[in-house]
Amino acid sequence: MQQTILVVEDDEMLRNLIRLYLEKNNYDVIEAEDGKKAKKLFLQHQPCLIVLDLMLPKVTGEQFCQWIRNDLNNHEVSIIMQTAKTNIKNKIDGLRMGADHYLTKPYNFDELIAHIEALLRRTGHYCQKITYDGLCIMPRKGEVLLFNEPVNLTKHEFELLYFFMQNPNVVFSREQLVNELYAYDEQDILDRTIDAHIKKLREKIEEVPSRPKRITTVRGMVYKFSHE
Repeated sequence: MQQTILVVEDDEMLRNLIRLYLEKNNYDVIEAEDGKKAKKLFLQHQPCLIVLDLMLPKVTGEQFCQWIRNDLNNHEVSIIMQTAKTNIKNKIDGLRMGADHYLTKPYNFDELIAHIEALLRRTGHYCQKITYDGLCIMPRKGEVLLFNEPVNLTKHEFELLYFFMQNPNVVFSREQLVNELYAYDEQDILDRTIDAHIKKLREKIEEVPSRPKRITTVRGMVYKFSHE
């Protein structure tokens, strides 16, 4: 699973440089030029780590950090604050409001990578997840979030969703899904058992279950997890 980093920086040139450097180091990068867009991208992608500028339009870096830590009560995602402010009080305030590390501009990109690697070594378990369009599954924790709201699934629903999200846009027959979910079950499992699991999953993760966009039906072939 590739680790996703959200870069929130209003300086387009600096943001592009950070993205290129992170991609060079095999990270998946999403970008926001202001705090409002950063909120939307965070809920949509659930990144492993955030590189956050403080002086942002619309929603400041401080407000965004407080939204993560206080409003969402998320203390798992790592936050690296970056700013031109050199006052020691600014650094202390940033760390107290929830930042994990604090970098003063200008800095060397190798230093940024070192900070990221250090943080992810400590919080890497948080990144053991798959996220598509706001739907996030965390297999090690046994949790599913839909735009940061918990989704309560049964054991088989969780296993079925995890299997689908590991294989996006691949169509599976009912027989294949039965073999995946009930590989060691000695009882005969009916096809409609899979249909029942799909129906329940759609009720929990689809905006309109009768017109599903995530778990779709392919006529004559059956089900796939759709992702563009």
